[in-house]
Amino acid sequence: MPADTPGDIPAPTPSPERRTAPRPSARPRCAARAGGGPSLLAPGAANDPYRLYRVLREEYPLCYDAPLGAWLVSRYDDVATALTDPRFAGFPHDGAPRGGPAPLGLCHGGARCLPRDRYAVGTGDVPGHLAERVERTAHVLARRIAGRPQADLVADFCRWLPVRVRAGTGPAADAVPCTRHTGLRETALASFLANLLDDPDLTAVMRIEPALAGRAWTESLRRDPPVQVVLRRTVAEATLSGGTLPAGAPVACLIGSAGRDPERFAAPDVFDPFRRDQDRSTPGPAGCPAVPLGRLEAEQGLRALLDAMPALRWADGFRPAATGLLTRGPRSLLVRSG
Repeated sequence: MPADTPGDIPAPTPSPERRTAPRPSARPRCAARAGGGPSLLAPGAANDPYRLYRVLREEYPLCYDAPLGAWLVSRYDDVATALTDPRFAGFPHDGAPRGGPAPLGLCHGGARCLPRDRYAVGTGDVPGHLAERVERTAHVLARRIAGRPQADLVADFCRWLPVRVRAGTGPAADAVPCTRHTGLRETALASFLANLLDDPDLTAVMRIEPALAGRAWTESLRRDPPVQVVLRRTVAEATLSGGTLPAGAPVACLIGSAGRDPERFAAPDVFDPFRRDQDRSTPGPAGCPAVPLGRLEAEQGLRALLDAMPALRWADGFRPAATGLLTRGPRSLLVRSG
């Protein structure tokens, strides 16, 4: 993306509401800044973006990132506004529908994401033939891994389970690109499995109550979303907690930061499928077929792995590590099957 300079885009001004009636918060009162804040492209930022996100939320809730060429939005309420408010449109294609689907979670944000009633013709909002394919593939892959002393769940499982729906192979398949591209679902599945295997007690609970996998999937998408940054552009002046953006401003919505905002989620860094403040909007637009498909792959994948390998655990000395900035997830998950 070509970088604009701060001089090309007027600096946003603090909103009247911010000046006269600041919201109750323990955060310091911050004004929007045209420069001086940390950059997403700074050396080492991708190593631990959550530390950077915390600084941005607390000290730079709306600031211009010159190397990136966009205003950074990091607080949950502001990110939610930028993703859903009609004053924001898709970037760089300003012709994207105002208020329409935004790229988030497992959805690429295509304008052709369809309502559920045109797709929900099978099990759990997924066509029956796809649901059967997911279940069959998960169990075949899990059985293969079970016969090895050590395996990499990313290379041997997550990479092969997500269903690539080709054009014309199912209702709406030719209309929704999200179901034809599996990279986001692969990354999300890897983070989901990493979060569960990190907690043997929680994994044991999933064996007894497999229905809880859905809550664990939603929680994983909040805590470790595969899409960390979504680009938008204002089509009209828009006021956020840190100030007011003019029309035509490029905006980087920090999804990874919003999911760990302590003013929205209690103990936001903790993976807790039982949390009462769970957010079910993180996977993507409700009408996108990739959303139920990704959830089904996670549920069936976990069930197949635990059925085939009741003693599934990390390989000796291994700890998962996520990498990436725009998209993020573990690149390997070394496990022992027994």
